Formats: sequence, structure tokens, C-alpha cells
Amino acid sequence: MNAKEQVRVLSRGIAELISPEYLESKIQKSIQSKRPLIVKAGFDPSSRDIHLGHTVLLNKLRQFQDLGHEVVFIIGDATARIGDPSGTVQTRPMLTPKEIKDNAKTYQKQAFKILNPKRTKTVYNNQWFGEMPFYEMMMLASKITVSQILQRDDFQKRIQTATPISLIEIFYPLMQAYDSVQIKADIELGGTDQKFNLLLGRELQRELGQDPQAIMTLPLLVGLDGQQKMSKSLGNHVGITETASEMFGKVMSVSDDLMVDYYTLLTDVPGDEVQKKIKKGELHPKNAKEELATKIVTRFHSTNEAEGAKSEFQKVFAKHENPTDMPEIALPRGEVTILDLVSRSGAVS
Repeated sequence: MNAKEQVRVLSRGIAELISPEYLESKIQKSIQSKRPLIVKAGFDPSSRDIHLGHTVLLNKLRQFQDLGHEVVFIIGDATARIGDPSGTVQTRPMLTPKEIKDNAKTYQKQAFKILNPKRTKTVYNNQWFGEMPFYEMMMLASKITVSQILQRDDFQKRIQTATPISLIEIFYPLMQAYDSVQIKADIELGGTDQKFNLLLGRELQRELGQDPQAIMTLPLLVGLDGQQKMSKSLGNHVGITETASEMFGKVMSVSDDLMVDYYTLLTDVPGDEVQKKIKKGELHPKNAKEELATKIVTRFHSTNEAEGAKSEFQKVFAKHENPTDMPEIALPRGEVTILDLVSRSGAVS
């Protein structure tokens, strides 16, 4: 695939690319030199599991890999100690080294359900931050002004509402930017809420004599509540390690509008095509949603498990029959109150 065609393919489903012409020139040089682009993405192990929201970015990284480029998967064991302020209205709680280590163990394993391990280099950013003397961090900070940092929307909102901003949060974007310098990134990917950090990486590379990275932002996947971005802490997520039945059922619960976005961001089927078929009466929304759920479950489980989950869902929710597998509960003789029943069944704590 030539450079122009690669940019066209990679631009599908993204929010913004800075800039198409710049990325095309980088790819052209990559083709001529036979050196794959270094594609950067950072993940702070703030929780143990990856959910479908994370896979929007991982899917795009896999596209780069399929085109012959190399992904550098940065596990932010240093930056996770601080907490990314992007999109937050208050300082995140700091994680302990043990919590970070435990979470990081699962991140890479789960990411490889999507990424090609042979084209992925995993690095931990504590490799450079753990050994960095304080004066070097101060020298790094001299490259960026406070006014630049405070321009970000998250901080502006906090200033307006008199919500405290921790000094360590001001250092977070600088640390993420320095990751790009360390690995000499050609392009960095992130959600739309990461745009400021990505631009700062570009600026810091230029300040330190490197070719600045191209930037690609991707839409944030809205969670099952239909309002906020998918997040485990908000309970509106679909985990990629959940059972086939759980995953299928959760995807079936999304609204029709959200289903269209899920098609675009999580599958190779454009959501607008699905929407057109529904409007023309060529496709029923329920069937479209079942196909979406089947595609997603198949990716993380298998075709057989996806078909099984679909069959079970139809049996219970369409035909209103009992589930195939139901737990048995031993009850004491005599009268049992409703409260006892729901408590013993595990329905409530």
C-alpha cells in the first residue's frame, strides 16, 4: 500500500489527524528507508482489566501493525503513580507500587488479544523516570511554560470552579511528552481527551532536536449508560475478559444510536452503512444489534461461544423461557422471607 492509501485506511473512524500530509510524508520515508514507523500509545495500569473503550485505540494500533509498522506499548508504571488529569474534575488518588505492578501484569496479556506480539515492543516508563535525577526533571520542565500547561481545558475548568490542581498533575503531561522523546515516536495515538498531552509531546520533541510526532486522536467510546465515556469505575463498561454471555447481554442493552457508534469504533463495518439499512427498512435494529454483539463476542471468545450466547439470549429475553443454567439454592425448612431468599441467592449482599 502506498503512503496516501495507508493514510486513507488509517483515518477511518478517527477524530483528528495532525496532519494527514505530515503522516503521509513520514510513511513515504518509511517505505523508502524500509524502516517501520514507531507508533506510540501509553496505558497507565490504573485498573486490572481492559474494556471495550480501550480496544478502540488498540484496534487502530493493530491497523498500523498490519501495514508493517511497529507499536511501542508503554505501560506507565511511573505516570500511574501520579494519575492522568485528563477529563477529571479532581485529583486522582495515587496508586501504590504494588497496585500498579499487579494491574500491569494483566494489561499486556489482555492487549495481545488484539495486538500482534511480534510487532509490539512493551516498555515501562519507570525505566527512565526511576533513574532520572531531580535536576534533570527540572531541566526538562524548563522547556515548557506554566501558561502552556494551564491552557488545557481540564485545568481551566478547575480554575473557574476554584478546584485545587496538584503540582504533580502539572508534571503529568510533561512526563507523557518525555515518553515520546525516549522512544523517538513517529506518531502517537490517544483519545480526544489526550490531545493536549499529545501536542506537548510533539513540542518537546522539537525542543530537544527530534522530528515531531504526528498525532492521531480517536473518539471516546460512550459506556452502556449512553452518557459518559466507558469506565470500570462508573460501572458502564464491557470487559474483554467477561464471559461470552455477559458480553453479549451487555452489548444488547445499548441504545440504537449507540449501536451505530459501536459498529464504527469496534468492528470493520461502518456504522453509517448500518444506519442507512435500518432507515430503508432493510435491517431491523434488533437484528443489527445481535450481529454487533456476535461480532464482538467472537473476537474475544469464539464463533461457537458467540452463537451459544446469542441462542441463550434469544431463549431468555425473546422467548421468555428459563435459562439453561440456573443456580440451585438450599433453603431451610419452614417459612423463608423475601429478604432471606434474595440474600441467600447472592442477588444482593
